Amino acid sequence: MFPPLQRVRHLGRYREIAQVMIKYGFGDLVSRIGLLRQLSLPRSTLRRASQLVPDTPARVRLGLQELGPTFVKLGQILSTRPDLLPPPFINELEKLQDTVPPADWLLIKPRLEEELGRPLEEVFASIEPQPLAAASLAQVHAARLLDGTEVVIKIQRPDIERIIEIDLEILFDLANLVQTHTPLGELYDLPAITEHFAFTLRTELDYRREAAHAERFRRNFAEEPYLYIPRIYADYTTHRMLVIERIHGVKIDDLEGLRAAGYDPRQVAMKAARIIAKEVLEDGFFHADPHPGNFVVMEGEVIGAMDFGMVGWLEPRDRLELIALYTAIVRVDADGIVEHLTRMGMADLSVDRDGLRRDIARLLREYEGLPLRDIRLKRLLEELMPIAFRYRLSLPSDLWLLAKTIVVMEGVGSKLDPDFDIFAVSGPIVKRLSSEMLMPRTWGPEALKATDSWANLLMLMPEVGTGLLRRLRRGELPLALEHKGLDQALNRIDRIAGRLSLSIVVAGLTIGLAMVIPTLGLTQHDGLLFYLMTAAFVVAVLLGIGLLISILRAGL
Repeated sequence: MFPPLQRVRHLGRYREIAQVMIKYGFGDLVSRIGLLRQLSLPRSTLRRASQLVPDTPARVRLGLQELGPTFVKLGQILSTRPDLLPPPFINELEKLQDTVPPADWLLIKPRLEEELGRPLEEVFASIEPQPLAAASLAQVHAARLLDGTEVVIKIQRPDIERIIEIDLEILFDLANLVQTHTPLGELYDLPAITEHFAFTLRTELDYRREAAHAERFRRNFAEEPYLYIPRIYADYTTHRMLVIERIHGVKIDDLEGLRAAGYDPRQVAMKAARIIAKEVLEDGFFHADPHPGNFVVMEGEVIGAMDFGMVGWLEPRDRLELIALYTAIVRVDADGIVEHLTRMGMADLSVDRDGLRRDIARLLREYEGLPLRDIRLKRLLEELMPIAFRYRLSLPSDLWLLAKTIVVMEGVGSKLDPDFDIFAVSGPIVKRLSSEMLMPRTWGPEALKATDSWANLLMLMPEVGTGLLRRLRRGELPLALEHKGLDQALNRIDRIAGRLSLSIVVAGLTIGLAMVIPTLGLTQHDGLLFYLMTAAFVVAVLLGIGLLISILRAGL
């Protein structure tokens, strides 16, 4: 059931979401989780499902698109989770477009002044009312500072934070309902998935983080002349507004434009590959939204980057594991690949390792013997997605973002240079880092940390052990035991014990009677006592025979 305050406060939005779900053919789910009853919707609404699109993944995409920015973002994030959704849904959700009509300038201008805390004329010489681009969360306007510097202003759409918070509250409710009332709850931790999505979305709404990302890229590439990071104007940047230097150039995948400007497309492709290789393998911090619109080629064949809202992070250990995984793939070592997937936390210990190894080996055999330059990561990724879903490989979102980033850049490189080989650029870096993996400065800190952990554990064991024994002696240590099939075992033991007891009684009665009859001198047919004793003996024998038959039938 919905929390009462949320149900009353957001009743209209709940109804809208339920009606869109029904419209696109998910009325059964709406009914199963109790929305029909909670929202007082007539059951006749279930017959209004759209028959225009029979394909389920397409209906999911259209429904999310219609529900607005929060749900569009949800779909876009789910498109990076092949461990949660099968490939047809991933492919469909990648089509979600985050473009909407721009908000009116009369609404945007007071919002800008509110963020600046002063009139626009005190900061900007001019601002273009017509935005350069408009998305569901923000829009971008061209402007000039008082000194004539060209900048772009990224400003959140009016009221967007309130809309998103309402939708997130509802999403949490829906996640709990689906978790409780449908089989999906047995496969996924939906509240946890929703929590991760909420964190990601709220982070994206804070433009101070985007500014920090840009500054980090600037530091990482300070010695690299082939990448230009535009300047961030921190004095004018707030939680809801970002002011950044405007850069001009030829879009990186505009082959004809590059040639017309006198640029060498092959050199541009190689520089783009070097950027990716350095970001991933050396820095562990990469631009995770590398579509061609975010990169331009400037004078001197320098690549200019834009839009730093979506980034990926790789810890040093992750980078080393990726290099080891890369080596196992090159060697067509399926066992090594499964081992590294397990060590990286992608494959659970309960995974069907034999099945996973067979599927990976079957995939690798298709590429065995091919030169690395002939391997296209896009195709390899498409073939890996069904395996990831089948075995519920828990791919960290940063690693999946990395895979998609490399695929996008590979597509750009192949367009610029038909012989583009991303491995040729990354190979030397991988070789150098592989050598560094053997150096004490690489594995030493981790080994020292592990040694410290074991030393601390050994020092604590006497104290912890003594405390546990004391609590156990005083009866203060609760033990929770889970048994499977114990009731059946106890019933079987009970039957065995019963038969054993009966066997002892029958055996005792039979032997006792056999000893008593001669002792009493009842060997002649002279009297009632003789017949009673004889009848008792016969009954004991019959009981023994019946017990024997029962034991043989039970297989005991």
